[in-house]
Amino acid sequence: MISFTLAELAETLGARLIGRGDIRVERIVHPADVTGPLDLAFATDEALLPLLEKTKAHAVVVTESGAEKLPPRRGMTRLEVTRPRLALATLTTLFAKSSGPAPGIHPTAVVEPSAVLGDNVTLGAFVYVGPNAHIGAGAVLHPHVFVGEGATIGAGTVLRAGVCVGEGVQLGARCLVHFNASLGADGFSFVTPEAGSVESAKSTGAVGATNTALVRIASLGPVIIGDDVEIGANTSLDRGTLRATRIGNGTKIDNQVQVGHNVVVGENVLLCGRVGIAGSAVIGDRVVLGGGVGVADHVTVGADSVVMGMSGVAGNVLPKSVVGGLPAKPRSQLLEDLLQIGRLKSLARRVATLTTRLDALEKTPSPQKPS
Repeated sequence: MISFTLAELAETLGARLIGRGDIRVERIVHPADVTGPLDLAFATDEALLPLLEKTKAHAVVVTESGAEKLPPRRGMTRLEVTRPRLALATLTTLFAKSSGPAPGIHPTAVVEPSAVLGDNVTLGAFVYVGPNAHIGAGAVLHPHVFVGEGATIGAGTVLRAGVCVGEGVQLGARCLVHFNASLGADGFSFVTPEAGSVESAKSTGAVGATNTALVRIASLGPVIIGDDVEIGANTSLDRGTLRATRIGNGTKIDNQVQVGHNVVVGENVLLCGRVGIAGSAVIGDRVVLGGGVGVADHVTVGADSVVMGMSGVAGNVLPKSVVGGLPAKPRSQLLEDLLQIGRLKSLARRVATLTTRLDALEKTPSPQKPS
């Protein structure tokens, strides 16, 4: 059982400890889910403080301002933190229970003779490691993971069940890849023998040709992923056509994200759920793409930019920009446009009134000139 004293947690969090440091806790929980004195209630949201009035917990995590609003209750020790979500990240990591296959190589795992396994590698049931693949020291591959020929898995990396790592993919150290992610599938790239509908639509704005056939363009480039990258469930990173698709160090990718061929994603980027990035786009360092954002091909999103959820990025975005909408535009302009849309109804009523008055004036006979 995982357990810590409050003094240990206060030191780890850099929190202010008010009360007994020798109290030991085994879980961190929502205040509504406390079952006993071994639970540490996490109540940094001040709306949750009333739940502590009758709680069985002997200790609570609060903000400094929240501590002043705690319901009166004797004997409750508190940890006061200044950055709640960072505290939550630290605590959840400390109390997380490790899960995975038993250490070692499962009898059903298949490792080709030319593959290289580092020290203390764990391979779960029905894992396949292809020819000339390299698995780094301490890596853990859960059941039904596929590692293609010549792929590299960095030291300490964890691949959850069903992950597929394609031929020649390079995955860095200490990465975490969740269920059924696909790393290194071919890019979605086709061409028509003659100029087709897409080309005519781009050049003239109309469909002046038909697609008589679709010829596949093979993907020869690898996918290269840096260290400390996390990749969500059912996410797909396509290999490049001739050059690599790249993901920088420290980047975090959510579930159901699509990264197209030749895309370059920088370091410490956040790609939220259902983001789609078309081929050859460049996403700068520390960019945040909100849920459902679409980025067009060959577009550059500058470093430190934030794109609001459900936006469509059709053109380049300058560094340190906040943009949103369809198509994406600066946030200030988007809010102004939305405000104007809200005024359209009253504007329409005024136009109708003015039109009625104008029609009435036009029907009024002109005064006769004196003879």
